[in-house]
Amino acid sequence: MPGRELVPFRTLIPANREEMVDPFVAMRREIDRLFEDFARTFRTFGMPAATTGTLVPEIDLTETEGEYRITAELPGVDPKDVTVEVRGDLLVIRGEKRDEHEERGENRHFVERRFGRFERAIRLPAEVDLDRAEAVYDKGVLTIRLPKPEAAQKPVRRIEVKAA
Repeated sequence: MPGRELVPFRTLIPANREEMVDPFVAMRREIDRLFEDFARTFRTFGMPAATTGTLVPEIDLTETEGEYRITAELPGVDPKDVTVEVRGDLLVIRGEKRDEHEERGENRHFVERRFGRFERAIRLPAEVDLDRAEAVYDKGVLTIRLPKPEAAQKPVRRIEVKAA
């Protein structure tokens, strides 16, 4: 077959005879898998599921001249159910989400409960001043400030480059 030598390897090998005859079967299977993955995200309270089945909060890490700032999205989590620890160069955020919804009506009673633990570990790029560290939870967002030690906050000094 001409051009076959240009393809380094074949990635799409039909799983069964039906896919060999009809390529739309493989496409349909892949679309179904994408929708299942999408639905699984919403079953974990807006936090993507790790492969272990635990909840994983979304994290942003920013660095300024004087500190590292970590924000974690924890919608619907009670602040008393969250712990933040620094172990060496690891920041560990862990907690549990408990969500219970109850509706009562004239001829109905509906109760729905969802529970899940989460944990996220982030390797810090440098040493931090733990005595000045703080964590604040506001409206579903946990903000952790980890100030840099004074030695790490020295200003950057540019060195002039001269032509020879």
